[in-house]
Amino acid sequence: MYAKALWFIRSVVMKRNNLTTSVVAGLAAFAGIASTANAVELNPDGTGQVLVYPYYTVNKNQQTIVSVVNTTNIAKAVKVRFLEGHNSREVLDFNLFLSEFDVWTASVFALSDAGLAGDGAAVTTTDKSCTAPNKDAWTGSLGTGRPYQEFLPFAYTGVNEDTGPTDISRTREGHIELISMADLVNPGTFRTAVTHTAAGTPANCAVVQAIDPLNTQLLAPTGGLFGAGGVVNVAQGTFYTYNADAIDGFTIIPLFSDTSSLTPSLAQANTGLGIATAYVFGSAGQLIQSDYDTTGTPSAAIDAVSAVFMSSNLFNEYNVDASVGSNTDWVVTFPTKRFYVDNQILGVALGDPGAIQPFRFTFGEDAAGNGEGLSCTQIEVAQYDREEGRPVGPAPGFSPPPPGQPASSLCKETNVISFLNVSTAPTESGVLGSKLVTNVKPFAAAGWMRLGMNPAAQPHFSRASIDGDVFAGLPATGFEAVNYINANVAPGVLSNYSGLFRHRASRACTNGTAACS
Repeated sequence: MYAKALWFIRSVVMKRNNLTTSVVAGLAAFAGIASTANAVELNPDGTGQVLVYPYYTVNKNQQTIVSVVNTTNIAKAVKVRFLEGHNSREVLDFNLFLSEFDVWTASVFALSDAGLAGDGAAVTTTDKSCTAPNKDAWTGSLGTGRPYQEFLPFAYTGVNEDTGPTDISRTREGHIELISMADLVNPGTFRTAVTHTAAGTPANCAVVQAIDPLNTQLLAPTGGLFGAGGVVNVAQGTFYTYNADAIDGFTIIPLFSDTSSLTPSLAQANTGLGIATAYVFGSAGQLIQSDYDTTGTPSAAIDAVSAVFMSSNLFNEYNVDASVGSNTDWVVTFPTKRFYVDNQILGVALGDPGAIQPFRFTFGEDAAGNGEGLSCTQIEVAQYDREEGRPVGPAPGFSPPPPGQPASSLCKETNVISFLNVSTAPTESGVLGSKLVTNVKPFAAAGWMRLGMNPAAQPHFSRASIDGDVFAGLPATGFEAVNYINANVAPGVLSNYSGLFRHRASRACTNGTAACS
């Protein structure tokens, strides 16, 4: 009956994808399913099965704090993965076990800032929640119950070199993802093991550190996680905080893996038999339901995740007014890009073509318009001041542009755009101290900017869904970080006022010659 119900819903939505949530609910009830059709969505309420943290950094004596909250009465197994900013090669992952209503917190820091040898990053936590490997097996201790684990370069060095940097400093900035792998059955030995005792520690972490991925106490994960990140410089008094993007409806099956596996990944979305469905709200507020085939080679499951991040334009403000000591950085992260451009994932030789749309070049592809350590994608830059003014003449781009690249290209997976009035390429951004920097000369002391993700010079379109939906642009997330410095608080005293504002976006979707509906 269940298989027939899924077939019925799929056959209907393939023919007509303008179903509202209420209609989907009605069909599901008619077919004998208790809840609405499962679909990947970017939950506006901030809770979900998957959390994407757009940026971490340890540059400029900063740390990045991370938290995740389990809002449910269900114990959960979660994959924690840190990805460097050039090509999103993994620099650390481990399994985290959250008891019901649990919170886990950690801090990413520079080894050198803690007086340790090395130029890389590491993570430390005082949290008691179970992890695998156990925290006793981490690199070392900062004292007073603060184990730390160094970030590792193995995924981009040796046989895994990808033309990007090979030094350990590549681990210092990037983004983070947390993926729910399974719920722990209640009652059950796993749930009991991770539940905190009266002493505030889990009952027996060893039990869950040796889980067989096929164990029947591992159930399909439900949602209910929310997370936050913050880039903090204690000495300077700056603090840039954000909520993690929450993807709900990601999977209807358990995705538990041990600590030696690169799974689960964002490319394993599944919402039905052989299908990954995405719910996206269009520019007119209509609900777009797009279905992707997960049975093909390669699977199109990643397209369901990309669909919820697709943007034809990104919008935000900037402020570089010297009279108030202000400066601005933009973070633009492509959380699914590696699945379209990484030669190892694609199964192509390093330097060869083979990127999947909407991206153009494999990472490090030997081609005009690209280069070593890059996977460049053209965009369009449009700046405005606060009085409708904009530059006269050709559309401005990045200044100076990346060597050998068009004037407006974003070439990494995590990109930081600075607004510095300089004539040579900056070595780091003005606010976050990012080495992943690309610079835009500001048109005015304050205003706003549009990043066009589907420029006429190099259009970008997603692969079509089963039912013909094509999204224009690129899958992106990120924010503006702005800082103001007040030098007049008291003689010799500086005061920083920092703020963070998530990007706004517009979407464009077509189905044949018509707009998606």
